[in-house]
Amino acid sequence: MAGIACCCFSTLSSRSNLGTSWTHRGGIVTGRRLPRRNLVIKGEVNYVNAEEAKKLIAVEGYAILDVRDRTQFERAHIKDCYHVPLFIENQDNDFGTIIKRTLHNNFSGLFYGLPFTKPNPDFVQSVKSQFSPESKLLLVCQEGLRAPAAADKLEKAGYGSIACITSGLQSATPGTFDSVGSTELQNAGKAGLVTIQGKISAVLGTVLICAFLFITFFPDQAEKILQMAPSS
Repeated sequence: MAGIACCCFSTLSSRSNLGTSWTHRGGIVTGRRLPRRNLVIKGEVNYVNAEEAKKLIAVEGYAILDVRDRTQFERAHIKDCYHVPLFIENQDNDFGTIIKRTLHNNFSGLFYGLPFTKPNPDFVQSVKSQFSPESKLLLVCQEGLRAPAAADKLEKAGYGSIACITSGLQSATPGTFDSVGSTELQNAGKAGLVTIQGKISAVLGTVLICAFLFITFFPDQAEKILQMAPSS
């Protein structure tokens, strides 16, 4: 009889793998149903370079989703891409925002041409209105920082086929993608006084190189010119 009881208990215990917990107390076997665990399988974000991204578009049918702000998108963007910015221009008029916006515009905005932005609260919903969770999406930004952040949001929303360009569009060589805009894709993030400073530096560098070559190959003429300069 004891052997039969042990056999029955062993059989019942083995059923615990099917979602039931069994307890043996004083020869009485009781059980309770365990809650079912839902398994969630998440896809990994695929990080690629510009050339690999081009193959994803042409061969695997990935749609291009540009998550940059409006100003960078308008300067240059990939032809036939979709634009849903991860950050939008912050035009709030509360006192704290006005102070922050003023400071930003006098520094980052002036020197780098960066708009004062805030997270786009409708980003995921805007993407959902255009793409189903089964869609294959190539996310692009300028420096390679916003695209991974956008990918994280979309991954949590159920999107499983996402790719990002490592280092962003600034790493794309001219001609890699068909683009639209007033500049090359890799230069779309450059604006403000920094670009003017770069042009001035280039001009001064050219002048100094020409002066050096002139002195090197025409030392007599250079000496005469220097003698003509007024002395202090």
